[in-house]
Amino acid sequence: MDWKGRRESKNVEDRRGMSGPAVVGGGLGGIGIIIVIIYTLLGGNPQDILNTDTQAPQSQSTGYKSTAEEDELADFVKVVLADTEDVWTDVFAREGKTYKDPTLVLFTNSVQTKCGNMSTAVGPFYCPGDQKLYIDLSFYQELKNQFKAPGDFAMAYVVAHEVGHHVQYLLGTSSKVSALEQRASKAEANRLSVKLELQADYYAGVWAHYVQGEGYLDKGDFKEALTAANAIGDDTLEKKAQGYAVPETFTHGTSAQRMKWLERGYKYGTIEDGDTFNAKDL
Repeated sequence: MDWKGRRESKNVEDRRGMSGPAVVGGGLGGIGIIIVIIYTLLGGNPQDILNTDTQAPQSQSTGYKSTAEEDELADFVKVVLADTEDVWTDVFAREGKTYKDPTLVLFTNSVQTKCGNMSTAVGPFYCPGDQKLYIDLSFYQELKNQFKAPGDFAMAYVVAHEVGHHVQYLLGTSSKVSALEQRASKAEANRLSVKLELQADYYAGVWAHYVQGEGYLDKGDFKEALTAANAIGDDTLEKKAQGYAVPETFTHGTSAQRMKWLERGYKYGTIEDGDTFNAKDL
């Protein structure tokens, strides 16, 4: 992706090296953490399954020193965030709406949020309570090494997906789904969650559609995003964690579904073509 020398977003809180009483949750072993990742990776609300304090007391510095590689990655995600600001401001304006920029929080190891005190193990996530997206930049290496999804645009997809959840928040979709989930059975709540997550994938594709139009994508960039979407499908993650998949437990969608909706957003570039809730076939 062509990004160096372009505008960086100012809506960034750099909390790298800050520490606090963050926990992943009592009694979570290796499989438990995978389950948390399945639920929260790329946008789920960790507070739903982690018994954490919802307060966000001030963090304290630990004398952390970042590497040059990490600082470059931080600059990269700031450019990606800036691009999402430009794209969604224009898309909202065409719909007669006003887009409010979210804040991106960079952290290491743990972070205090309005959704609770969270560990890096939950993966990147969006917290509607404070309208911020949270990313530990070490996730870039996880994408590359653990999920076999290398490349800067794989990380860009992660950022764009989390911004997609912010778009849902601004459009009122998140609150409507949350209200429905509270009255639904566990199985139905999971189905609603899948539709919400696939729509966020679609919105990530919308962003990529416009970035491509500006000429910022290199050959193979979008394929990197598709590889990442494939790697974090519920079926793929569950098979990796326990050897088999249980469809009724899916909360984010299968690998095929995630790639489908990401590609659809990339193709159409509109809000209305991303209605996963009324789609006959996800």
